Amino acid sequence: MDEKIARLNDWIRESQNIVFFGGAGVSTESGIPDFRSTGGLYNQQYKYPPEVIVSHTFYEERPEEFFEFYKSRMLYLDAKPNAAHLKLAGLERAGKLRAVITQNIDGLHQAAGCRNVLELHGSVLRNYCENCGKAFDVQYVKDAPGVPVCDACGGRVKPDVVLYEESLDYDVLEAAVNYIANADMLLIGGTSLVVYPAAGLVRYYNGHKLVLVNKSGTSVDDRADLVIHDAIGKVFSQITL
Repeated sequence: MDEKIARLNDWIRESQNIVFFGGAGVSTESGIPDFRSTGGLYNQQYKYPPEVIVSHTFYEERPEEFFEFYKSRMLYLDAKPNAAHLKLAGLERAGKLRAVITQNIDGLHQAAGCRNVLELHGSVLRNYCENCGKAFDVQYVKDAPGVPVCDACGGRVKPDVVLYEESLDYDVLEAAVNYIANADMLLIGGTSLVVYPAAGLVRYYNGHKLVLVNKSGTSVDDRADLVIHDAIGKVFSQITL
């Protein structure tokens, strides 16, 4: 077994309070594109830049074009959990993993069986009427012609996701800080750590088992106690419980 994988397994066996912090790279292996890689949304040609389309201003001013992009490029309802999601669920069942903190909005951690998931950027699975607050599932939004509207009052239905220019939920952010600050092992995977304020959470970790698993380098590599540059599913499939 690779020396780094062996060390990772040793640390997991020694730890009882692991926290996982992950990003888009966790879900790309389930067929969901990220934003920044070569094949990501930022490197595809659209009428407007993707970061503009998924902004609060664009949502308010051009809702029809927002939902056209959102439904075709951000909803992957057939995606299934991959090896990384499933291994994290196994670590939680084993009493090792205390929390999953994710920047993803696809709900795949819960689909894999994880129960304590903090969704920093919300979830496409939750949607609500901006007028009366009625909740709707993702299929309702997907099937709606154009801009989805409430079947009770006619108000616009908004996905419960954090758009550019919107603030993260304070309670979720505070809980994430507390979990990371008290972790005896922080496992970071599938994120380039460039999206703030989420990426700034790493600085709250005070332990000596900071593990970073990502295909490319990050700004935190020099701080990490263990760095593995590889696909997260491949690495996690070698974790033994």
